[in-house]
Amino acid sequence: MPKLTDTQILILSRAANRPGNLAMPLPEGLHGAAASKAVTRMITNGWLEEVDADLCRGEPLWRETGDGHGTTLIATEAGLEAIGIEPVAASAVASARTAKPEPDTEPAPTTRETNTPKPIPIRAGTKQAQIIVLLQRPGGATIAEIVAATGWLAHSARGLISGGLKKKLGLRITSVKEQGRGSVYRIR
Repeated sequence: MPKLTDTQILILSRAANRPGNLAMPLPEGLHGAAASKAVTRMITNGWLEEVDADLCRGEPLWRETGDGHGTTLIATEAGLEAIGIEPVAASAVASARTAKPEPDTEPAPTTRETNTPKPIPIRAGTKQAQIIVLLQRPGGATIAEIVAATGWLAHSARGLISGGLKKKLGLRITSVKEQGRGSVYRIR
């Protein structure tokens, strides 16, 4: 795999922290031929993808295609993996960012809630990434299974689920009591 330049790492890191892995706007000072060269190489390597921009949501344009339409850039799973973010965890976070809340279960956001912090990228090989993979299994995971996989105490596993995954990453996690297993947690 080709080695990433500092500029490419910066573009991908910023994209990992934006909703939908949006790579635009590019870093300050990167414009013209230098921007075109960096982006073209990243698209060629499969780290960025050019997609139609949603002008209604105010997404920044990479280039105009005519008739009031344009394209923007998003980081691909391969691009996030190139900077050390596990693809499985990246897709879970991306799906959580684009998920629409169910109308009856979540209250309408107040003006304070609209200023939510940016999602945090997940590094590959971390215990948090291990737990996300466990919770994505069809059978989910119990606290005992998480404790066995991580070596943590039960209260630490519960804290990561409620604080780290639900609150910080915004993942939708359900808990269902199953006979013989106890409470089973799953990412929806």
